[in-house]
Formats: sequence, structure tokens, C-alpha cells
Amino acid sequence: MQIQKLNPRSVAVLLIILVVATLRVINNFSPELTSLANFSPLAALAIFGGAKFKKTSTSLLFPIGAILISDLVLFATVYKKYSDGLLYQGWYWVYGAFLLIALMSRLVNKNQNIKTVSISILGAVFIHWIVTDLGVWLGSNHFPQTFAGFISCLTVAIPFELKLLAATIIYSGIMFGAMEWAKIKVVSMGNS
Repeated sequence: MQIQKLNPRSVAVLLIILVVATLRVINNFSPELTSLANFSPLAALAIFGGAKFKKTSTSLLFPIGAILISDLVLFATVYKKYSDGLLYQGWYWVYGAFLLIALMSRLVNKNQNIKTVSISILGAVFIHWIVTDLGVWLGSNHFPQTFAGFISCLTVAIPFELKLLAATIIYSGIMFGAMEWAKIKVVSMGNS
């Protein structure tokens, strides 16, 4: 049996995603949980994974795996009171949104540049907003099951989605910037 050599690019992508997933967990141990609600690197993680992994299966599954692991840690500790068994109620809407974000990023970021990453950031927040709030609305006794009720649910979510937008801009900048920095360092080391 032959052991495959690890691709340095894939290792760099994996390390960046693991660092950001770890930051997500650490960030949630703050006593100011409500002020941090939705200030999360998850959308940036899905965008980055969708854009950087060559294989479609890896680009979709690795970010979801990082999200799952961080969710398991958070819902066994900080968010234990919100847990519905292993995870939380409606988790499949959230995971579905992040799968769609990674897929969208994969399609949009064929030629990665500031424009395509920016489009991915806006698309990610829109996808998260519509998909997760559709789940909230469908499972809600608070919002009427009408079009007006859905719009009301979306309206209530705007402050949370603005935090997600800010976090996605910052974390995407960090991840894509770290990857570009690593590329430059590798090239400059090769030219030494």
C-alpha cells in the first residue's frame, strides 16, 4: 500500500480552516454571547473551502465537518441549554445553508479575485438569511405562516445578518489573505 504525499496547498487550506473553526469556539466562550450572535466565521469558512479545495466533495464536506465539530463542542458546553439532543432544533437548515454557500463559492470563485470573493460574501449572507429564516418561519408559532409572516421573520433577522456580513468580510479577508501570504512566502523561499 502506497501512502500519498500531502499536497502543501491542501495542508495550508486545512490549517487555515481549523484555526478559524477554533476561533469560532473560543469566541463563543465570551460572557457577551448575545452581542456576538452571528458574528461567526462559518460563512467565510464555507466560502473559503468552496473556493480553495480542488475536489467538489472535499470543498463541500470539510467546511461542514469543521462546523459540525465546533457545533458539537459548543452545544456540549456553552450552548447546552439550547441543545435538542446532540445539536439544536433546525440544525439541518443551517447546515443546508452552509452547503449551498460552499457550492455557490465553488461556482463563483473559479478565478479568485476581490470581485468574486466579494460576490461570494454577499451571496453567502443572502443564502444564510433566506434558508435559515425559512426554517425559523416554518417551525415558528411566533410568525404567521403567510408571506407577510415570512417577511416579518426576515426583517427580525436583519441585525443578525448584518453581524454575519461583517464577520464574513473580516474572516474571508483573513483566510484568503493568509493563503495569498503563504503563496508569496513559498515562492520567495523557492527563489532564495
